[in-house]
Amino acid sequence: MKDYNKILVFVFLAVLFFIYTFTLYGINGDFSSFGGDSADRGKRIWQEKNCTGCHQIYGLGGYLGPDLTNTYSERGTEYIKAFLKSGTQTMPNFHFTENEIEDLTQYLKSIDESGIGRPSKLKINYDGTIGQPEK
Repeated sequence: MKDYNKILVFVFLAVLFFIYTFTLYGINGDFSSFGGDSADRGKRIWQEKNCTGCHQIYGLGGYLGPDLTNTYSERGTEYIKAFLKSGTQTMPNFHFTENEIEDLTQYLKSIDESGIGRPSKLKINYDGTIGQPEK
């Protein structure tokens, strides 16, 4: 009788797991419509095009392209848009629309406002933790 109860509990939990999984992916699985603000849409484009494969943000990502954490404040909007419009020898031209270029630029602006990505500029605290430098 004890084995029967174990099997019954297992089947019950398995059914709940599958119901939860299909419900969760059914609700959150449609990414065809980009909601949110411009920076949110830019983040989705960043992820779809796998920009992290070549570029870094906060020192994390690929090494083929530059770290883009603070590119917005260092180079400006027009610099970013020029690269996104045409690409370079190492960066392909993704043929972004004007709206996609604007969204990616806003995403890079939001990253830039959130901190510094170069480890040499970070502040090392006395307790061994790392923080953003004081502005």
